[in-house]
Amino acid sequence: MQATEQRSAWRWIPSLYFGQGIPYVVVMTLATVMYKNTGFSNTDIALYTGWLYLPWVIKPLWSPLVEMFGTRRRWVVALQLLLGTSMAMVALTTHLPLFFQASLAVLWLMAFSSATHDIAADGFYMLALGKQQQAAFVGVRSTFYRAATILGQGALVALSGVLIERYGDAHTAWAIVFLVLAALFLALFAWHALALPRPEADQPPAAGHGGAARQHLYREFIDTFAAFFRKDGILVILAFLLLFRLGEAQLLKMATPFLLDPRELGGLGLSNKDYGFAYGTVGILALTLGGLAGGVTIARLGLKQCLWPMAFAVHVPDLVFVYLSSAMPSSLPLITGAIALEQFGYGFGFASYLMFMIMVADGPHKTAHYAICTGFMALGMMLPQMASGWIQQQLGYQHFFIYACLATIPAFAVTALLKIDPAFGRENQ
Repeated sequence: MQATEQRSAWRWIPSLYFGQGIPYVVVMTLATVMYKNTGFSNTDIALYTGWLYLPWVIKPLWSPLVEMFGTRRRWVVALQLLLGTSMAMVALTTHLPLFFQASLAVLWLMAFSSATHDIAADGFYMLALGKQQQAAFVGVRSTFYRAATILGQGALVALSGVLIERYGDAHTAWAIVFLVLAALFLALFAWHALALPRPEADQPPAAGHGGAARQHLYREFIDTFAAFFRKDGILVILAFLLLFRLGEAQLLKMATPFLLDPRELGGLGLSNKDYGFAYGTVGILALTLGGLAGGVTIARLGLKQCLWPMAFAVHVPDLVFVYLSSAMPSSLPLITGAIALEQFGYGFGFASYLMFMIMVADGPHKTAHYAICTGFMALGMMLPQMASGWIQQQLGYQHFFIYACLATIPAFAVTALLKIDPAFGRENQ
């Protein structure tokens, strides 16, 4: 790798993947906290924010459009402008009479833009870098994506708490938070409009052959999609992708309302500042460390040997929330430690799920098939989460978390049906 090429890549890769993480955490986490702060029910929050997963479920269906029309660079820059504008639009909805409906409409725009930005950014990364550089910067990508998560779920939630204390109004506080986000994202747009390279390979189909090239691309997409569903054991594969996170998905959606709800409603009554520290900062760091440990363990032992221990690592720590909802501790260090334990286990065990998707996608269409796997992964999150708020309100937090633990049983059942090559994932000794 030439030093000049490496310096050039450092100019845009960290900021590109930081920008990829921000809108996802806004849609998936900040929206939940904002609606909780402004008085909406868990049923409504879970149902309507759960739907926001849909763009990530179906993004493989429109990914060819990014390749067929325009360059990846142009898509990235245009979508960042749209994302920054949509964040400003959320800020403008906070004092409207139909705030919930108007903000959800903008968040839908943000979710589709973010999912499309993921396609364009990942495609641009592969076109702008050689394979050696792609491998060298894969850790940088994940680090800055995770930094965006910590900023959004940690620092910005804490900022909203400070602003609520200052102004006494959650709507004003969240308007300011989204204006900060808009300014940040518009700055990223301006930077990438200047700093992103213009690789020769980043071209749409040639003008003279555009129709034929697009028709060929469409046929190739259909064939690639069909090949995925012809894989051996596809029903077991789909069952694993959809059911492995059945309990965890529901617990994840209700964890934020539980931590924020007042004690008279069965929650722990954390302030936004404490939530931002315990769940959004320490929790995310524990999740990251767990993921790193899981990846190293699979590399040493292989996926087959790790599969069952990691399945237990994902699901058994869910009992932490049964403890928290039963004991109702008031000690922030204790709550933070319990969250860190659950998140570390989740990160450690989830490495096996990611590696399984890599195994399923392996072959001549690995990029497209991995994208299809991620779509089913998102579907396995979206559907359970949509119902989780209603279930929690029927059961209460303590019984809901017991139910979520019982909902992990199908994950163990489908894990028992998997067939894994003993050597897959293990580094050559």
